Amino acid sequence: MQPSCSKSAPRRRFGEFLNVSKGLLRWSLLAGLAVLIGITAGLVVLHPASVQIQSGTLLRQPRPIADFSLANSDGKPYTKADLAGHWTVIYVGYTHCPDVCPTTLAQLKAVEKGLGVDAARLRFVFLSIDPERDTPEALGQYTHYFSPDFLAVTGPNAQLDALGANLGFVYEKVPGQTPQTYLMDHSSALILIDPQARLAGYLTPPFKTESLIGDLKQLVENLT
Repeated sequence: MQPSCSKSAPRRRFGEFLNVSKGLLRWSLLAGLAVLIGITAGLVVLHPASVQIQSGTLLRQPRPIADFSLANSDGKPYTKADLAGHWTVIYVGYTHCPDVCPTTLAQLKAVEKGLGVDAARLRFVFLSIDPERDTPEALGQYTHYFSPDFLAVTGPNAQLDALGANLGFVYEKVPGQTPQTYLMDHSSALILIDPQARLAGYLTPPFKTESLIGDLKQLVENLT
């Protein structure tokens, strides 16, 4: 189980954690399912000879991504075109996540810092699968707490479902004690998008900061 972040982070509901042990179990199963979807979608998963990563798996043949239409925390459109020209690391989550999301975002903040000048050559994107509660304002406030350079996007469930099928992530709504205190089980892998806006692979937990830094440095320096 991953540790929680500091209590000063915004919109964190750690008190709900005791009520979601079953949800977290489902979340772990969903994480494995997401990677399985990516592996079995007609692609052989092998590391390219030029790059070896420690934190996950690269697809031997990157997979094309279908067009999609989301919105960022400024309310502006975010589409496939925004993925082109740089590496992108997508993390799926939501702002009411009790522990896993803030923990992972805090770790990505450390990764961003450790990348140094190479951080400018990729984008970290927080993809919310809870559009019902995650307004643009809430997304911006939450994500920028960790880094002003992190992007946050979301969209209608139909768009999220289609993108999930394309990128290999899954999510599920878990009812709470009231209609507004529900939780979301979701995949935990980091999704890698290459500069040609193609699905390139996955980084899978448990994450080690130094390994993530080394892997991402290799990608931006050798596969651009």
